[in-house]
Amino acid sequence: MAMDFDDVLGTVGARLRAHRRRHGLTLAAVAELTDIPVSTLSRLESGKRSPGLELLLPLARAYNVPLDDLVGAPPSGDPRVHLRPFTYNGMTVIPLTRNPGGLQVYKQILPSGLTDGTTPELKSHEGYHWLYLLRGRLRMILGDDDFVLSTGEVAEFDTHLPHWYGNADEHPVEFLSILGPQGQRFHLRAAPR
Repeated sequence: MAMDFDDVLGTVGARLRAHRRRHGLTLAAVAELTDIPVSTLSRLESGKRSPGLELLLPLARAYNVPLDDLVGAPPSGDPRVHLRPFTYNGMTVIPLTRNPGGLQVYKQILPSGLTDGTTPELKSHEGYHWLYLLRGRLRMILGDDDFVLSTGEVAEFDTHLPHWYGNADEHPVEFLSILGPQGQRFHLRAAPR
């Protein structure tokens, strides 16, 4: 049994490196997100330091994956996704999938008034974005075009195109987003500590 435990611990470093690279992050960026020193992260990834919960928990949070994924735990057989909402720039984001490195699905909620009076700041990054409006009206700017999407409408776009979205009126907005691994990269790097 001890041999299996050692084998599991021996694979953690490679898993950590793979998650970091998949998200396009440097060791310095992960250190900033987790408050774990770069030297410790490097030793974890190279297998020169044994991982403990005090290190694995912030890393799982930074990579937005269950702890089981970092340690290679066997599947439990439970197909349910345990939703852990988080707040990003005032918006509630609910992950609906657990597919590190693949497509990610999120439910996003913009509370009423979130973008009132703000000047849209267009961003661009690698990836592709698909969204479906569940409720409300969403203002979306794509390059030079300004759109308002209503409940039931769908939009898809290459995220290299500068884009922004927010409330189109004083009501809250709810929508589903599907992003590829590159589309997540910008959001993860911009996440507050």
